[in-house]
Amino acid sequence: MLTHLLDPGANQLCPLYLLTPKLLQSWLPQIAEPMATSITANRFTAKKGQSLAIFTPNGQKLVLAGLGSQPTTADIGTLPDVLGEERYCLHFAPGDLDRTGLALGWLLGCYRYERFQRNKSKLPFLLVAGADTKTALAQAEAICLARDLINTPANELGPVALEQAIRDLAKPFAAKITSVVGDELLQQNYPMIHAVGRAAEQPPRLVHLVWGEDTDPAISLVGKGVIFDTGGLNIKTGAYMKLMKKDMGGAANALALAHLIMQAGLPVYLNVWIPIVDNAIAGNAYRPSDILPSRAGMSVEVDNTDAEGRLILADALSRAIEDEPELLIDFATLTGAARTALGPELAPFYTASDQWADRLLAAAKTAGDPVWQMPLWPGYDSLLDSDIADICHTASSSMAGSVTAALFLQRFVGDTAWIHFDIYGWSLKQRPGQPIGGAAQGPLAVFTMLRDVYGK
Repeated sequence: MLTHLLDPGANQLCPLYLLTPKLLQSWLPQIAEPMATSITANRFTAKKGQSLAIFTPNGQKLVLAGLGSQPTTADIGTLPDVLGEERYCLHFAPGDLDRTGLALGWLLGCYRYERFQRNKSKLPFLLVAGADTKTALAQAEAICLARDLINTPANELGPVALEQAIRDLAKPFAAKITSVVGDELLQQNYPMIHAVGRAAEQPPRLVHLVWGEDTDPAISLVGKGVIFDTGGLNIKTGAYMKLMKKDMGGAANALALAHLIMQAGLPVYLNVWIPIVDNAIAGNAYRPSDILPSRAGMSVEVDNTDAEGRLILADALSRAIEDEPELLIDFATLTGAARTALGPELAPFYTASDQWADRLLAAAKTAGDPVWQMPLWPGYDSLLDSDIADICHTASSSMAGSVTAALFLQRFVGDTAWIHFDIYGWSLKQRPGQPIGGAAQGPLAVFTMLRDVYGK
């Protein structure tokens, strides 16, 4: 996929024109009559996803492609499906569309998850003059890392394999990796990570990636790594279990952000904590009504074993704040309530910091990575009260489920500046540059924010 963006030295390329309906209408009177006739006869209107090959009077082939009436750089991602296996140069595009953004949109439109298919897609190649190709490639590589991890089924991406994927990410950047595995989690005081994952064939673990100089501002990331969620003893029905390979989407998105930070060489001290479990069922599985100790010292009443993500995150967040980071960010495919509130395409986030919220919202617009701030409403905090423990991990009301999950996690971050993402991590429909399947939600927005704040 990343090879489908051509270098400036490429030759023998077919000119590609990206048009809106308005631009097409202004262009038609200026071109040779046979070309205009061909466009009209073939009913090319520059609708998004349309393409048409025409020829100049001297026989040169041109390809026209439609972007629709309100184009974005992502819309170029519709074209790899329709242009065929050919080599193109971007000859014209609306002037307000950033060339680096177009290059990124093209690369994401070329993404395919075909690891288990014998027949691979044959896709076109494109030269985008004026684009920062290095930036586009780095961003595409990070996004596709998240997509690949989420799309990989759990029989291929268990706890061991996900740890190896983190080690593979770390190696080219000389980042340091350590892991705490199995019963060692109890010895090092991560009891809730151990409880959630202990019933699985592959033991639970907490993987830690460290990169950068410890004299730089400290940024910590946490990603929920539930490689498959049966629901535990509160078992899911088949329809709700079908997509649960994506329940490590928080880890995938945290790793995509880590990739962006390291690739750009941002002057930050990066710590990434990935708790990895398989929420399986066995005789030693944790149960509803269990009381679990936590790293933070609080006792936690388990109400529903299908709300396992917040338990492993709580231990990981507790460890992350011990390093006193300037900013702590977690990503998690945490609640269905977030989907009810905002749907699958918009990434909800929570923070008590107006300053970081404003920075993130502005960066998201710049990056074209949509996010939406949700309220940490203190009035719902009492819904987490327990009669027999310090806190219950789910609320006594089914309402505002995403908010109460965030309020539970807030108990474990102290006064640390903190942003929590409750993402879906999956695209239910094909969109420009985004096929059905694993989705990166938030990494580009957060990276843009961090680059604006900490970039040299």
